[in-house]
Parts: sequence; C-alpha cells; structure tokens
Amino acid sequence: MKSDPKECLYCQSNETLHNLMIEVAELSVSRVFIFKEQTYRGRCLVAYKDHVDDINLLGDDDRNAFMSDVVRVTRAMQKVFNPDKINYGAYADTLEHLHFHLVPKYVGGPDFGGVFRMNPQQTYLTEAEYASMAEALRKEL
Repeated sequence: MKSDPKECLYCQSNETLHNLMIEVAELSVSRVFIFKEQTYRGRCLVAYKDHVDDINLLGDDDRNAFMSDVVRVTRAMQKVFNPDKINYGAYADTLEHLHFHLVPKYVGGPDFGGVFRMNPQQTYLTEAEYASMAEALRKEL
C-alpha cells in the first residue's frame, strides 16, 4: 500500500498535525517536532522532508543523512532532557511517511522498561512551556 502525499499529515502540514505537535526545526533532510502530549517528557518526532513510505526506498546518501538527523536530535534531547534511555519507534502502518518517534524514558517514569504508548493523552503543557522546550532543543541542534 502506497500513501498519497495529498492525504499525508506531514506533507500537508495541516491543522491535525499542528494539533498533535509543534515544529521545532528543519535539518538536512528532515523536520523535527515536539509532541504536545508530554507523558514522556521531551518526546519528539523526526519526519523525512519528502514523501517516502519507507527507509529502504532511500538511496544510501539520503538514508545516511536522515539517520544522521535522527542522531542529531537524540543528542540534543539527551542534553536538554537527560533521559535514562531514548526509545525509537518507526511504524507507519497507517501513516506511510518515513518518520521516527523519539521517546525519552526515565527510571521510575511512565512505561520504563516497556513499550511506550502512542498517545496516552495524560500530560499537556502551557504554550510557554512548549516554547521553552522548543528553544532549548533548537539551541542544541
């Protein structure tokens, strides 16, 4: 199944996307977002800049650049949020656009030692807190 970029959350950058996350930065071949739902403090997402369904469809240079962007974001997350572990999730069963969920986990925190929940809808921040988080990430990127 191949998805249509005209129906893609990331390609359309529509209201649904902006209700779920905040765009933080553009990197070499990707866009970085902070999830508004912050059960996992510092949760981010890195989406490939173009509509590609799977990482195996990228050439070596683009794949390496994308993974370099992912690592760049996790290094910034490590500095800003100091998690004990960062979980990586790359699904795309229902939204076929190459993206990685980057989920900080903390000892004693939600789901440590287990699988993170996609959208637990438990923790939301103020606009000022999101802005502060985004600025701190931008500074480290």
